Amino acid sequence: MSPNAWERRDFLKTLLAGMPLVAWDWSIFPRGDRDVQATPGTYDAAVIGAGLGGLSAAAAFARQGYKVLVLEQHSVPGGYASAFTRPGGFTFDVSLHSTTVGLRNGIPNLIQGFPEIQDVVFKPHKPLYRAVYPDYDIRVPHMDVAGYIAILKKNFPDDAAAIDAIFADMQGLADDVGRLRSAGGPVDMASFPAKFPSLFKNFNRTWGAMIDERVKNPKLKAVISGLWGYFGLPPSKLSTFYYAMPLMGYLQDGGFYPVGTSQKISDAFVGLIKKNGGEVKLNTKVDKILTRDHAAYGVRTSDGAEFKARAVISNANAIDTLGRMMDEAEFLKDTQARMDKFSVSFSTLLVWMGLKTDLVRKVGIKDSEIFYYPNYDIEAEYAASLAGGLQDDLGFGLTIYDNVSPGCSPKGKNTLNIIAMQGYDYWKKYETDYFYGNKDAYNKEKLRLADILIDRIEKMFLPGLRKAIEVQEVATPLTNLRFTSNPRGAIYGWNQTVDNSGQRRFPQKTPIKNLYLSGAWTFPGHGYGGCVPSGLACFAQVMADWKS
Repeated sequence: MSPNAWERRDFLKTLLAGMPLVAWDWSIFPRGDRDVQATPGTYDAAVIGAGLGGLSAAAAFARQGYKVLVLEQHSVPGGYASAFTRPGGFTFDVSLHSTTVGLRNGIPNLIQGFPEIQDVVFKPHKPLYRAVYPDYDIRVPHMDVAGYIAILKKNFPDDAAAIDAIFADMQGLADDVGRLRSAGGPVDMASFPAKFPSLFKNFNRTWGAMIDERVKNPKLKAVISGLWGYFGLPPSKLSTFYYAMPLMGYLQDGGFYPVGTSQKISDAFVGLIKKNGGEVKLNTKVDKILTRDHAAYGVRTSDGAEFKARAVISNANAIDTLGRMMDEAEFLKDTQARMDKFSVSFSTLLVWMGLKTDLVRKVGIKDSEIFYYPNYDIEAEYAASLAGGLQDDLGFGLTIYDNVSPGCSPKGKNTLNIIAMQGYDYWKKYETDYFYGNKDAYNKEKLRLADILIDRIEKMFLPGLRKAIEVQEVATPLTNLRFTSNPRGAIYGWNQTVDNSGQRRFPQKTPIKNLYLSGAWTFPGHGYGGCVPSGLACFAQVMADWKS
């Protein structure tokens, strides 16, 4: 290949991190024959972890006729895409607030890559979200970029030109990607700057650098960058491609919530896997990835059972996968050195509330997704989030599920969730006692912080909230660590820095032959819109390797 040419498929992979999945053509992939008599306990693919990345990879193998096994340590599938119930008839979503979804005949019910899944119903957030600042209260319209731009100009009339310029830049990225998709053959890098100017200009930039060039008003910068928490880093550290492009997709395509919680998505994947002959074993923790001559050939569970597989897919975190779960430290020392350079995303403080009355209707609040920002300094807020606790300069998000999915609560009641970003270090002092079951001090602190959030919500949005609470649950970074095993209770895997985004994202193919990664720790990244494509990309990589 010429040094001035870049294979189109590789360049596309670099650019599509965080973007909607390109059209997926199952016909190009081979089919297996799961009906062939195989040795008991032997599979084409063994998948560690039933998060969305693992489930989508397993579903891909199963629908193509391969024999697949999924092993999940928890009692329910889904990882962060799951739910739990509490007395009073309440079902709480572990993490999901809003996600994008594909259109099928004009109806938003298409889970990318899996047209067979047709029984998950999605409801739109209208408005898309509400952003409350000291000087502004902005409702972002659903699937209406022009409308949002008009709202911004109304609030920032002196910055109309800057608003047009930054949105033109973001649209330019999307347009360049669209044209690149339709281009044939390799990309000629000699003419690339002229043909794809937005991509060329922003390929190695942070979102902060991109917006700083166009927008000088710090308040406007903060408003346009308001969804930074969805992506895990402030503008100065976050890859342009993992903010600008997903943001435009979210504004254009809208945000939705599945009726019946995110558990419906995970259960639909499990149903597809089982329908196509695959197996899903819950309450089954994988302790060891079995290797021989630096090649994976199976897994061993905590009860000593061994399962052999032609390919092992790990949806567990990459740090454990390539460390604790294998005896390959010397062989993987260069990989470990690379991982040591990455930072792990923040975690969360979560408060779930079931209300004994329909307070939302009584107060008359119509919004379903509300973000509160106490100031306009995102960099300071990020630092405060990492410090943990709840300083006065830390914002929060409030999801009112009944306003996006009517009927999700028992009749005459409400289901709410408050989320605040948290670093792990604040909670580390409770770690040892927590895992030994000595939680008195820990429980006292998490309830104290929950009370602070509840007081803020009551004062700002829902008068009478505290007296209306029937059921309350609180989770911290230690909770996330306990249920997911993610280091530091991370919710997004590794941070989406410029040097760890796109094709530079930690790869799905590992130095251990036959061992692959799926999920938030690898390409393309975290979130529902990243983890499902990661499973598909992982499957495609295995198919390519098997072909070669």
